[in-house]
Amino acid sequence: MSPRRSAAEALVTRGRILGRAAEIASEEGLDGITIGRLAEELEMSKSGVHKHFGTKEALQLSTLDKAFVDFWHRVVEPALAEPPGLRRLRAVCANSVDYLEAPLLPGGCLMTAALSEYDGRPGRVRDAVAEVWSRWREQLRTDLTAAVDNGELPGGFDVDQALFEIIAAGLALNAAMQLQHDQAAAGRARRAIDHALAQA
Repeated sequence: MSPRRSAAEALVTRGRILGRAAEIASEEGLDGITIGRLAEELEMSKSGVHKHFGTKEALQLSTLDKAFVDFWHRVVEPALAEPPGLRRLRAVCANSVDYLEAPLLPGGCLMTAALSEYDGRPGRVRDAVAEVWSRWREQLRTDLTAAVDNGELPGGFDVDQALFEIIAAGLALNAAMQLQHDQAAAGRARRAIDHALAQA
């Protein structure tokens, strides 16, 4: 087997492991994934899973990273064709509602689940959760600020308040979808975001 083929197969295997890990974590939390469990479910040896990650913490960090990359590809990247400002912000927000309404993972948004799981716990996983949430907030803040600078939002617009309300709408939507299967929640989230952007 050529080194190139071996490396390609290793990437495929790693992707399978992380795909299943993300599914588990979305429903049971990042603590629900273990090397032993993944080996059993994917019919691999423990050593086969272990060589890709080494530790449970490394596996958790890689799983969170995969989920965030998938989120970014689906929510942010399609909106980057729009110019910075209100049009891009609305596209990002619309994509985020669509993502939460029809999530990629069976347990909904993994970043939201991880936020609840790790917000009060120290350590590298908590720091990684804080980092992905910081990147999401900063994406929203950048376009909110650009919208004010472009004159698309009024000069006295409270960017921090709008940012808070947009994020809160997403958290509420994920909870309503996962806990109550509330099919009307996406519409409420869209109206909440519109309200956040309609400050006098």
